[in-house]
Amino acid sequence: MSERILASERIGQFFVETDGGRDRLEYTEYGTGDAWVVLLPGLLIPRRMHDHLARTLASAGAHVVTLDFLGHGRSDQPDDPLAYSVTAFAEQVVALLDHLGACQAIIGGTSLGANVSLEVAAIAPDRVRGLLVEMPVLDNALEVAIVSFAPLLLTARVLPFAVSGLRFVTSRVPRGIVPWWVGIGLDTVEHRPGPLAAYVHGLFFGRVAPPSVERRRIQAPALVIGHPRDPLHPASDAEMLAKELPDASFERATSILEWRRTPERLDLVATKFVLDCWRPARRTRRAAN
Repeated sequence: MSERILASERIGQFFVETDGGRDRLEYTEYGTGDAWVVLLPGLLIPRRMHDHLARTLASAGAHVVTLDFLGHGRSDQPDDPLAYSVTAFAEQVVALLDHLGACQAIIGGTSLGANVSLEVAAIAPDRVRGLLVEMPVLDNALEVAIVSFAPLLLTARVLPFAVSGLRFVTSRVPRGIVPWWVGIGLDTVEHRPGPLAAYVHGLFFGRVAPPSVERRRIQAPALVIGHPRDPLHPASDAEMLAKELPDASFERATSILEWRRTPERLDLVATKFVLDCWRPARRTRRAAN
């Protein structure tokens, strides 16, 4: 087994202006340098879901940042539905790049994070060095997404005590005594009913991802990862996206668990993609020197 180089880790914050005022977002930086990578979490999941991949990429020389969108993890969680949308999350990513002083970055994410990555490429194409997209939620997942999220919105609005009760229980489970992914799951369901309802409302009625005509105009190189047997993230959506993007490759995972339980193969694929995206810039810089 190859030895992994330990990279530095730092927690930071910045602020964005919203209709409700000024909201705080939190992120973690791994490593240093100018080969920037931003990793974005799935629906309601905290940024630490990408801790392993961030450390893997940072040990290979990338400068990786994981972000809690508004309403996620340790970032602010306002009650206003207008604060939440895929486009708003994409604008938060651009604001993060501005805050960090990063002209470009590889933008990547899982599920909702994948859709936001595509939205960043649509609204700010010059800031995107590449796309690392795992299990996007696109055309073929529409019906399942509606069926999945509508009960969540209804529960938070009509039965807020159920959401508060679940939060009361999960908040009292010490994260240090449970497996790492169990802790991620507990963090995911630990939400107050007001922000949760606003969050789902905002996403439910907003733009979910750039439409096909816009996706076909994205020029950034992309690695699209899909897997079978998941109706909310069907492999057909990932395969369709890989065909739509002008410069994309498709990698099929064995299941949704592969990158969580046995990540070595996909780690290598993602690391190679990240290094390949940044290598031309490094060659140009060396030639100039």
